[in-house]
Amino acid sequence: MKTAETGTGTNGKYDLTEGGILDRLLLVALPIIGTQLMMMSYNMVDVFLLGRVGHEAVAASGMAGMYTWLSAGVMLIGRTGAEIGVAQNLGRRDAESARKFALCSIYLNLGLGLAFGAVCLIFARPMIGFFRMSDAAVAKSAMNYLSIVAVGMPALFASAAVAGTFNGSGNSRVPFMINAAGLLTNAVLDPIFIFTFGLGVGGAAIATVLAQVAAAGLALASLALKNGRPFERFVFLMKPEARFFADILRWSFPMTIESMLFTVFTIIVSRIVAGFGPGAMAVYRVGTQIESLGWLVGMGISTAVTAFVGQNYGAGAWERIRRGVRISASSSFAWGAIVTALLFFAGGPLFWFFLPDPALLGMGRSFLRILAACQIFGCLEAASSGAFRGFGRTLPPSAVSITSNTLRIPLAYALSGRLGIDGVWIAITVSASLRGLCTFAWFLTDIAARLKNAPASDNAVSSRTSREQR
Repeated sequence: MKTAETGTGTNGKYDLTEGGILDRLLLVALPIIGTQLMMMSYNMVDVFLLGRVGHEAVAASGMAGMYTWLSAGVMLIGRTGAEIGVAQNLGRRDAESARKFALCSIYLNLGLGLAFGAVCLIFARPMIGFFRMSDAAVAKSAMNYLSIVAVGMPALFASAAVAGTFNGSGNSRVPFMINAAGLLTNAVLDPIFIFTFGLGVGGAAIATVLAQVAAAGLALASLALKNGRPFERFVFLMKPEARFFADILRWSFPMTIESMLFTVFTIIVSRIVAGFGPGAMAVYRVGTQIESLGWLVGMGISTAVTAFVGQNYGAGAWERIRRGVRISASSSFAWGAIVTALLFFAGGPLFWFFLPDPALLGMGRSFLRILAACQIFGCLEAASSGAFRGFGRTLPPSAVSITSNTLRIPLAYALSGRLGIDGVWIAITVSASLRGLCTFAWFLTDIAARLKNAPASDNAVSSRTSREQR
């Protein structure tokens, strides 16, 4: 049943179907970018402190962190369902359906978080054993780290679904503040557990879990208590409906498979890297964290575009969509150029800050300079993927990503045999560049054609017409 209640998502300043386009995009994008940077900071705090323990500790957390990264693909199920379902239905002024999408997304992610955490807890030994790390102490530390962070998986998954709900409503400030509180908690607890209690890698894991639990509590409470919540009321015990789960799975399935396969391929690449020793694994861990400055900001822009396109698609505001995707693509290109210059010219000092090991500096500098070549393509991919998702079309960018990422494995094996560890870095860059270029090209031919043929006016269309256009 439709209702006039729209919450902050469509009545107030978070309504993305009205007002200046750049202002609205920045309203959503900036807090999300801040949130993404803080999520990166969760890991960077660990890397910075563990780097003072030794590169073996960094390598251990890096191996276990691959499975935390794998969990992010599963988390996308609830987060994507909430972002698309909430955005499109608030755009149609159907707050009741938007609320049900949010509830189903939270329920789904809680169940998935429990299941994924149980798998990591039970199978920690064979999961870490996959890397064939020659240093037994490093492997043991990695198993300890993975077993501990598994306990916090349900909290992490629930937070992702709540963040998707707020992002879809256009209010990304609340997830930003929640993650800020979690980061502060992590930053305070990390040195205590790592150094004061002398727990090393295990201490970093404990601090991360406690921070995630605190953030999840704040996230769930914010749906009912925080000013700027997406809905006037939110009942957690409301009976979910199967049709909402079906739409969530339809939207999220391609992205989830994409993200999980990407992480699986990354784990395989990590196994290749681990063959060059703990030092190479530490470089990979630190270098990818520094390089994430580019794609995390790009993903922030991408999420903002998803919310913007979703709401305006629901409202039938085609001209706003046209202008919004042009602005977001230009902004993404500019950010990619900045990160390219940063990694190429300042990669050495950045690497040294997090891992001051003279023996590894040259390898780290080379890694970041090679990765600089794919940054612009990656940012354009993020903007294009966000536009696809706003329309509910999650398959095209996922298909491109899966195909290009599959090429990374044979490339890494072939080039590492000829060029050593630099061959692995080149394989990563080539596959990422190909992925970004093809996604952007598909966007230009598919979505751009849809926009070109759409009505020129911003007159709202009925939800029935929107479904037919979909």
